[in-house]
Amino acid sequence: MRASGAARLPAQPLPPLAETAPERPPSRAPGARTPAAAHGREGRRLYVIDGIRLLAALMVAVHHYAGTDRLDQPGNPVWDRPVSEIMPTVFRFATYGWIGVDIFFVISGFVICMSCWGRTPRQFFVSRVIRLYPAYWFAIAFTTAVIVALPGMWERLKLREILLNLTMLQSGSASPHVDGVYWTLWTELRFYLLFLVVVAMGLSYRRVVVFCCVWGAAAMLAPISELRLLILVVNPVAAWFFIAGLVLYLMYRFGQDLLLWGMLGLAWLMGQMELGRRVDAVEHVSGWRGSALIFTAFLLFMVAVALGYTDRIRWKWLVTAGALTYPLYLTHYLAGTTLINRLRDTMDPRLLIAVVIAAFLLLSWLIHRYVERPAARLLKRGLDTSFARLRNAGPG
Repeated sequence: MRASGAARLPAQPLPPLAETAPERPPSRAPGARTPAAAHGREGRRLYVIDGIRLLAALMVAVHHYAGTDRLDQPGNPVWDRPVSEIMPTVFRFATYGWIGVDIFFVISGFVICMSCWGRTPRQFFVSRVIRLYPAYWFAIAFTTAVIVALPGMWERLKLREILLNLTMLQSGSASPHVDGVYWTLWTELRFYLLFLVVVAMGLSYRRVVVFCCVWGAAAMLAPISELRLLILVVNPVAAWFFIAGLVLYLMYRFGQDLLLWGMLGLAWLMGQMELGRRVDAVEHVSGWRGSALIFTAFLLFMVAVALGYTDRIRWKWLVTAGALTYPLYLTHYLAGTTLINRLRDTMDPRLLIAVVIAAFLLLSWLIHRYVERPAARLLKRGLDTSFARLRNAGPG
């Protein structure tokens, strides 16, 4: 996918790391379905989701390095020659890497529903802030430093635009991104705000199903309504991918039934249509059939996860893999293409891509270890204290 300062598409971060589902609260609303504790899976960490997320991030990175329409033009700023001439086989596969973003959205729907179950809106808010912002702030500083140190390839934003980026709300202010990949964060934030309504009411099978149905109906009607506010809120471009993730988590927690299969099927049908629109509008060098095939294979794998067929996969290294995903996504594009531009004549292009990705994986681990963890602890302590003061403050 072509990353740009004013991307047409809205849409998350990388969705947060796969998390262990919180324990079920002691009481349930009347008529609520019995969770899939009968499956013996509630409360377990889903290691395989961490692995899928890293795979999706690598797909996006390879796409940005070797699979966009822009890179296949003569005189492009990264390789200078059409990448299909430099490494045709890599290009053929890399053209489909943009689907990794939609995979992120599906996983985000699954993981957010899982991690929010039994939590309050305050807990939800705190968890999102400490998860998203530390690495994001570092990425802005790092990327800006790369632009300053290695000028000539990417335009440097004005200071006020860089500062606005620190809010993660630059898309809503029609301001450019420090790095074009940040467009997904705006989509994620809007999903969080919508889902916060259900979290505030208390998550249950019925409420999540109703939420998916209402959101899906609004997403279908929004484009023809031509109401800009409705389109902004319901985000029809990404809605069905998030809905698919929510439905898959309901399958995981409560078990499968015809209603959930029908909702997942509808999400697949609407999703493949959106993939086709994306191919026509942006990703010209890929094709709808290949995109739909990759997306279908991913959804089938997620069905296997939801039904418990991957529960035996408990490889500890997948936790580390998942921890690298968000920092890798935030830092790989602008800085990575700049490095490729500077080093493209020093080694084989395929080796260069592998070296650059390895370098950013190492950087991602350092960010996770020395930025995210310490900053998350400090932020959580500060936010918990702030909310405690709000709770204890008098009406005056």
